[in-house]
Amino acid sequence: MSDRPHAHRPSTGPARRGLLAAGAATAAFGLAAGRAAAVGAAPAPAPAPARTAADLQPYASYWFPGSLPSGTPDPGVVWRSLKEWTPESDGDLPYNTATVPLADRFAPVPPNATARAGQARVQALAAFAPTSRNPSQGAPTADCYALTHWAYLDELVFWGGSSGEGLILAPNAPVVDAAHRNGVPVLGTVFLPPAAYGGQLRWTRDLVRRGADGGFPVADKLIAVARAYGFDGWFVNAETGGGDAALAADMRGFLRHLRERSGGLRVTWYDSMIDTGAVSWQNRLNERNADFFRASDSMFVNFGWSRSGLAASAGLATDMGRDRYELWAGIDTEARGWDTPVDWDAIVPPDGPHVVSYGFYRPEWTWTGLPSDQRTPAAFHARDDRFWTGPSLDPSAPDAGASWRAPALSVADRSTVTALPFACAFNTGHGLRWYERGKVLSETPWNHLGLQDRLPGRRWVVRTAGTRPRVGFDFADAWRGGSSLLVDGALAAPATVELHAVRLPLSEATVVELTHRADAGSAAVRVELAVALEEPGAPGEPYRFAFVPAGTLAAGDGWTSVTLRPGRRLRGPLGDPRTVTVHALGVRLTAPGGGAVRWRLGALAVRDAAPAGPARPGACKVAAAGKNADGSAALRLVWGRSPGPLRHYELCQVLPGGGRRFLGGTCGTAFYVPALRRTRGEAVTRIEVRAVDELFAPSAPSVATYTW
Repeated sequence: MSDRPHAHRPSTGPARRGLLAAGAATAAFGLAAGRAAAVGAAPAPAPAPARTAADLQPYASYWFPGSLPSGTPDPGVVWRSLKEWTPESDGDLPYNTATVPLADRFAPVPPNATARAGQARVQALAAFAPTSRNPSQGAPTADCYALTHWAYLDELVFWGGSSGEGLILAPNAPVVDAAHRNGVPVLGTVFLPPAAYGGQLRWTRDLVRRGADGGFPVADKLIAVARAYGFDGWFVNAETGGGDAALAADMRGFLRHLRERSGGLRVTWYDSMIDTGAVSWQNRLNERNADFFRASDSMFVNFGWSRSGLAASAGLATDMGRDRYELWAGIDTEARGWDTPVDWDAIVPPDGPHVVSYGFYRPEWTWTGLPSDQRTPAAFHARDDRFWTGPSLDPSAPDAGASWRAPALSVADRSTVTALPFACAFNTGHGLRWYERGKVLSETPWNHLGLQDRLPGRRWVVRTAGTRPRVGFDFADAWRGGSSLLVDGALAAPATVELHAVRLPLSEATVVELTHRADAGSAAVRVELAVALEEPGAPGEPYRFAFVPAGTLAAGDGWTSVTLRPGRRLRGPLGDPRTVTVHALGVRLTAPGGGAVRWRLGALAVRDAAPAGPARPGACKVAAAGKNADGSAALRLVWGRSPGPLRHYELCQVLPGGGRRFLGGTCGTAFYVPALRRTRGEAVTRIEVRAVDELFAPSAPSVATYTW
């Protein structure tokens, strides 16, 4: 296996041909090395061994298009052929199925004068874990890529694939559910690596082989997988050389079939194969790759692009009757992150229309670039905020002179908060503990992006005449989930922290609930709810907030919940509260006696009617179980869907004496518990699953039992 090449600047030195191949062929982060296999006929699959506790763990799915490598897979790797896949034979399907629909979203007026709506878009190719052994539903660790800046993203590619594991990778459910909640489509990856990284031309031929009816059976399988798993399309990266014009024609036909027969799935093509069937990275849209672009929804332009090449690409796309922003200019951030040199004016010039869109390769550098002993959730989010917002950490005042032109400087953020009820506990989808109503319900670190809230999109707009306080997600304490919002610093003047851009109706019946506290050592802090009833007049202008008193907190008061009725205080433009629409929500903080504050916001909820709570889930049962070496039990649990709208499901172990221990949560109706621990020698453990609605109200439980 060759070492992964280092990144090179697109405009200097060797072209970045094959970096996508190398990144995937060696597997994400180098944690699971794919093995280049020799050409040869695939052996008959061996009979499946009896399952042990370790075998019960469901993983994200990956396949070869048809024939398998010769030899034996590495430990932990399972070779599968997509030709043989059916939903009925997929035992992990319930654990890999995303259930959150793709939300509609809107673009509020940008918080700065340089960001634009309707021009450049943002795509990210991100590896959340290795291709193999990527848990379907999170894991008992907070060390993960907990992407939260969905407000700037237009397309997420679940990146991976390798010649020693599998070439087709389906995204796991937590990532899709989190993305969909924020209006972002997610694509799986079809990766055909160069021969130097184990690629074999027969796999390309397997992919595009026609059936007896002239169609493309593997394309039909890809459509079926995306529909069954609940994601939105495929990123196709064909970099295995040696093809001819006939193979190129079949590839174009395959792309058209995949796009047209799917009923709405997205197809993104990587600038690799050209019209002769050879692999030749063009670093632009031209006559050699235009037909592949025509057959797809968008194209990722290889990293060696130039300013003139992108301008010509945009012109050719327009001449083809296509949107120039369907071209993603590749920006490789895997090695250097925000220190990556980029000719930003070639993509998003400040004095004219944007040329094409961003295509970020491996933005999870904000996570993987941290030393392992410093990879805490707080450290990751501080870096991720800088990546997406810029060094100022305030999209209303971005640093236009910085060498890293973060998306917030050029691209308008988006929001999906358009209907009541709405609630946010500032849960980022991972944590060091799990909290419920301010109490620790589990001391086990965890991650599951499907449990992530719809978080503020602008990190962080703070308006103050004094020194700006620090604002960010904090994992030392929470009201619910794994994190809360912490504002920390001296307040010489009132500070307004913008939270959510929304489109919510406001009537006299509307209730806003805040759950907050002043931490130990904090000065007293006066809190007001900030409500904007209209958009700013132009990009860069601030919201005109009205303020509703929410009380004054002192250190030691503990978590306090306050219920406000802003519709009784605020009037719309016509003086009729029934016509009012809320456009933004925030808080204004004041230190009446001066000094530094540590104010923590645990939850924000907006509703009209009092929550009734969701219906009980259907019957819960243990679908499979096994024992771990330490005596704990591994369980697969399934249950029936709760009717009506809900946020997710939560599972708890009932302890002797009536207490509860959080086991996990998911948006689907199946969950894997890796280590259920017996408590005080009990003979039977009771497990409860509850449906949780948008306001975090739980249902009555459905119960399963496990006998030790």
